[in-house]
Amino acid sequence: MTDPRLPSMSRTESLVMALLGRAERYGLELVDASGGTLKRGSVYVTLARMEEKGFVDSWQEEREPGASGLPRRLYRATPYGLKVHEAFATLREALALKPAEAQ
Repeated sequence: MTDPRLPSMSRTESLVMALLGRAERYGLELVDASGGTLKRGSVYVTLARMEEKGFVDSWQEEREPGASGLPRRLYRATPYGLKVHEAFATLREALALKPAEAQ
């Protein structure tokens, strides 16, 4: 018998997915766009976990010859990540309903 574990998405991961949308961004762009919710020290840990789960893809930027500094890493939501994010958003909305509103 296979293990039918469902994917999980934390609030922080959900925020990252919302900030990524269908765009490509660097980790520090996500920190800036979060208005202080995401922190420099944890955004890359979160993105690595999300990549392991299959929610995001990443790659290093192409550098011009002679460019200084380390190449940055770009992140993009995967179709699977977007689908899980959408499902969790629907679930959160449903669970936020009061019994009288659910009829």
